[in-house]
Amino acid sequence: SPDRAAPERAPRIYTRTGDSGFSSTFTGERRPKGDRIFEALGATDELSSAIGLAGEFGSEKGHTFVDQLHKVQCMLQDVGSNLATPLSSAREAHRKRTSFSEKPVLELEQWIDSYSEQLPPLRTFILPSGGRSSAALHFSRAVCRRAERCVVPLVQAGEADPNVAKYLNRLSDYLFVLARYAAMKEGKEEKIYIKPEP
Repeated sequence: SPDRAAPERAPRIYTRTGDSGFSSTFTGERRPKGDRIFEALGATDELSSAIGLAGEFGSEKGHTFVDQLHKVQCMLQDVGSNLATPLSSAREAHRKRTSFSEKPVLELEQWIDSYSEQLPPLRTFILPSGGRSSAALHFSRAVCRRAERCVVPLVQAGEADPNVAKYLNRLSDYLFVLARYAAMKEGKEEKIYIKPEP
């Protein structure tokens, strides 16, 4: 009877399928874990985690841009789907499910322009600083640059959509501008580069 049905078990987190040093792409292809596709996926995952941390700091300060950061994290899931679907082995059905358009790139550009208009002009190099929200956004920007460096070779090899690399490029600019905006809104001082005395 339904009353006596055994409780459903949660699926196991571990699968043991990667113990031999290989993992699967979305297309089912098995590749070494050191493959550049998994390097790019790992960097993108790390980026989302860094943005999540920045979002938590921003939320503590009541910043309205936190919703944008959540949307970015969702877009990074789509970035990962595209990267996990190497075009050399993807069928048309795979490509349709994981395609990445230019629309998110254009949205980032709009956000960048909006925040840039509110900031004082940048006349010197600034260091990652300006309070916890700002510093975490600067850290996210640095991780984003690394993710972009991992993705560009995949795009150049025809394995990933060029819009994925464009998105990461604009995202690092967005995170930089947002870091400055967070410091300004919180009234925190941005530390500037001072050339050491010889």
